Amino acid sequence: MKHQPLSSTNELRHQVRAHCIFINAIFLTFILSIFINMTGLAQANGRSYKTAIGVKFYPTGVTLKTFVRSNAAFEAIGYFWDRGTRVTALYEYHHNLSENGSLKWYIGPGAHVGFYKPLYYDGGTSVGIDGVLGLDYKFPGIPINVSLDWQPSYEFGNFEGFGNWGGVGLRIAL
Repeated sequence: MKHQPLSSTNELRHQVRAHCIFINAIFLTFILSIFINMTGLAQANGRSYKTAIGVKFYPTGVTLKTFVRSNAAFEAIGYFWDRGTRVTALYEYHHNLSENGSLKWYIGPGAHVGFYKPLYYDGGTSVGIDGVLGLDYKFPGIPINVSLDWQPSYEFGNFEGFGNWGGVGLRIAL
């Protein structure tokens, strides 16, 4: 049986997108299984946490957040989606929104580097600056942290322009 050639670029894009969704699903399943195993090891440290690791959605990413002061955290995010990979570093200033300190809002600067696949933007690498504005909630008594944020960004070079990132984060507090 002879292999049928692709009839259009759109078919190729749909196949690449389906493959990326499949890979992301496998990756998320792996990460979530790690979280389930770590839950027994993680400490439910009240209303605050020092370090948390998890996933971020839009696009799919892995996130590590650690506090370097009582009101300042460093967050590293590795995004993986059908157009490539992007690594973002953010420095976040946290401020209480609730009396018990479990709900906070945060704001801060950051930077990123993106690696695009040849099918998109002719491939290549980009760098840029980021900002972040969001909400962070640590569930009292259990090692779960949830965040919701917006990350406006600006890329320089061949892919120059503004972008909107961010999303919902789900982490295990360590």
